Amino acid sequence: MPPNPSPSKRVERRRFIVLGIAWGIVSLVPHAAHAAVFDLAELMRMLAQSRAGEATFVERREVAMLDRTLESSGRLSFEAPDTFIRETLKPRRERMAVTGNTVTLSQGDRTRTMELDASPEAAVIVEAIRGTLTGNRAALERVFQPTLTGTAAHWTLDLVPREPRLQGQVASVRVRGEHGVVHEVNVLLADGDRSVMTIEPVGTRKPGTAARPSSTAGSGAR
Repeated sequence: MPPNPSPSKRVERRRFIVLGIAWGIVSLVPHAAHAAVFDLAELMRMLAQSRAGEATFVERREVAMLDRTLESSGRLSFEAPDTFIRETLKPRRERMAVTGNTVTLSQGDRTRTMELDASPEAAVIVEAIRGTLTGNRAALERVFQPTLTGTAAHWTLDLVPREPRLQGQVASVRVRGEHGVVHEVNVLLADGDRSVMTIEPVGTRKPGTAARPSSTAGSGAR
């Protein structure tokens, strides 16, 4: 039988094993910490990976002056950096196309073009949806004070307008999603009216391709 190691050698061997385990743990810590980080920058990075996309939506609006909920549905499409189109199919066909600060509204045979910032309430809502869908952090932080909660698997982004005059029209916008996909936009107006839009992605387009035109022009901001 081999001779037993001396006490000093046994101590050295234990020290070597302990140090090896310690270094193994230390080497894993940065990776674990990195994996656990989920902040606004990470959310915007995930969202920005989809440069273009299409979805269906159903929006339900609660209006204080009415005793019933208004419902509309249709299609949404977006393309980075700043194109957003909403086509309402029910209850009537309307279309809103936003590129930069230019808005084109169509209903039936009527079409008009205006500047987005001419309608502050609509601008706030459009910027919240467009900025989130495209992962445009700079655009969001220019208009809102964002607060992110949750995890990458289930996150909630609360957007409160920075300017008091805008807060007098739109109290907040809450966006919910999973990973890089937006599923719900909840808008609370200052007068208590509320709208909840549920979004279901139906596919993405290759960057650089234009949004598919509708056979009937139509989508309007509500």
